[in-house]
Amino acid sequence: MWFLYHPTNLVKAVVFLIVLGATFAGASGASRLDLPQTSPVFVGAGDVASCYDDNDEATARLLDGIEGTVFTLGDNSYDHGSPEEFASCYAPTWGRHLARTRPVPGNHDYLTPGARGYFDYLGDRAGDPARGYYSFDLGAWHVVALNTNCAEVGGCGEGSAQLAWLRADLAANPARCALAYGHHPLFSSGGHDADTDVAPLWNALYEAGVDVVLAGHDHTYERFAPQDPAGAQDPDGGVRQFVVGTGGAGLYAFEEIRPNSEARDSGTHGVLAFTLDPRGYAWEFVTVEGPDFSDSGSAACH
Repeated sequence: MWFLYHPTNLVKAVVFLIVLGATFAGASGASRLDLPQTSPVFVGAGDVASCYDDNDEATARLLDGIEGTVFTLGDNSYDHGSPEEFASCYAPTWGRHLARTRPVPGNHDYLTPGARGYFDYLGDRAGDPARGYYSFDLGAWHVVALNTNCAEVGGCGEGSAQLAWLRADLAANPARCALAYGHHPLFSSGGHDADTDVAPLWNALYEAGVDVVLAGHDHTYERFAPQDPAGAQDPDGGVRQFVVGTGGAGLYAFEEIRPNSEARDSGTHGVLAFTLDPRGYAWEFVTVEGPDFSDSGSAACH
């Protein structure tokens, strides 16, 4: 399992497995538990690479020891997402995991017109350059990669191509467990605050019963309780959002702490790793050596 690769977690591995098993034991749809499924790992962060420091090298070394599919949450290469920056800053670090990476773009990637550096470097892994959103299956999970740079793709609201695609995609892939990720968070206690442009996408995710949403943009780590798009707690059907803007860029301070924020840190670079079981998921924020912060847990799918 992925958590065995982190040097601080050997002692708690057995306890974590017990907790995970207890959580899943009460999950509905027990008939699926007997299927011979593997539990893939999904690991990554956003706001990643620059040539100004070596924080992205430190997080890339974490990825070196964690198997599975790598996600990025946008702002992949600073400052402008240019081809030169991807070649000089991203490629030597997170670029060595390119073959297993499934990215999404951020606003800095679009500071190069059309996010050309991003799409040229990441190629087919980034989806159609005219859209930048796509979906795939990972084990028993359905995973949706969103382009939350709404102005660059014709909007995210009613009548937009992306919202229509998202609804159709979720209807065509009614997996019990589902996860979505994009750059801009609907909820955040960091300096960027909420990005209400993504609210229509969130509404569609919530209505379809998606379990987890990942975002970056704020250079912090923050985990929210399951909630509806209006920010009301919904432990049974809500979406659990993580902000993981800790891939290497300079970190931000928190401002106003938002309701339902359950865990957060603004002084730690790291990656968030998921184990995606057919019945639920486990997560751990895996940090670079030194910072005294951790966050881990598990939950059943809806």
